[in-house]
Amino acid sequence: MIPSFKELLASDELIRVFALARIPHPIIVEHYALIGGYHGFWIDQEHGGTTTQETIVLSMAARANGMDSFVRVAPEGYWAVSHALESGAGGVMGAQIQSAEHAEEFVSWTKFAPRGKRGFNTSGRDAQYTHKPAAQFAVDANRDSFVSIQIETLGSLNEVDAIAAIDGVDLLFVGPADMSQSLGCVGQYEHAKVWEAIDAVAAACHKHGKHWGTLPASAEFAQKSLDRGCRMLTLGNEMLAMRRGLQAVKDTFAQCF
Repeated sequence: MIPSFKELLASDELIRVFALARIPHPIIVEHYALIGGYHGFWIDQEHGGTTTQETIVLSMAARANGMDSFVRVAPEGYWAVSHALESGAGGVMGAQIQSAEHAEEFVSWTKFAPRGKRGFNTSGRDAQYTHKPAAQFAVDANRDSFVSIQIETLGSLNEVDAIAAIDGVDLLFVGPADMSQSLGCVGQYEHAKVWEAIDAVAAACHKHGKHWGTLPASAEFAQKSLDRGCRMLTLGNEMLAMRRGLQAVKDTFAQCF
């Protein structure tokens, strides 16, 4: 069995992931798998606009390579959450959450009754394409689907304690880019305001027995996050890997350029 993000969090293991947005192709997934060391990835539907069909293929690629996956979605409607989960992704992450009430609404889209109001359908991958009995599917999905809430707006930061307390939230994810923008220090990821915000997230998670993750801007940022209890690090994306890889090739053959 492939360990899920929820299972890894339960064992307090550090989860290493990457992100996919602009080149949502299974070969990219296989490249990361061959490099090794990653537990999975998240699909950036917020910025990349990944289609349902692409999510299906990427989710298959994840499972084929022993990885878990989740989809970052803009909290615009319950259907986006349903598409992600029914496509076979292990979970979802709500971007641009504005408040605890907003976070609760997002969580309700991920859970069947009595916890939530997710539309019931057994034809997706999460119900094994109708092979799983309906009643079992409802119980399994409510228990196993991974749910993350991004903390990147002033509203979510101000209500981070209440968000961390929500039943069904597995991880709070600090988006340092948008967080720096919200705090008036755009692009300054090492600014004291950013670390004060991260400390607030870490404290809320510790209080309510939850975990938190981030996308570190540097090795130093990653270490400071680990020192504060971070358990999920997004270590780059396909575009950063391509740019650095191309630069490394150019540097290797500098005499030819």
